[in-house]
Amino acid sequence: MNAVVFDAIKTLLDEGKTPTVALTKSKLSQPMPMPVIIAAVSQYKNNPDSIKNFINNPSNEHVSAPKESQLDRIEAKLDRLLALLEKK
Repeated sequence: MNAVVFDAIKTLLDEGKTPTVALTKSKLSQPMPMPVIIAAVSQYKNNPDSIKNFINNPSNEHVSAPKESQLDRIEAKLDRLLALLEKK
């Protein structure tokens, strides 16, 4: 389970609410792909103890740095190509 989604589910549980995809998405601290959210909520609904297991396993609590989006990479390449064209 992704740490960001886990935190959102944990927040909902702390508020006494039942996690749903929509509620979980509304509590996210950063954008996440919908399949990741759905998988996490499904995992929680199938096994509510999975949250406790996640808490007890500190290796899961690291949050990886957000990766550069594909659009950002394409824009950077375009900027380099335009700079090369301007030199000629």
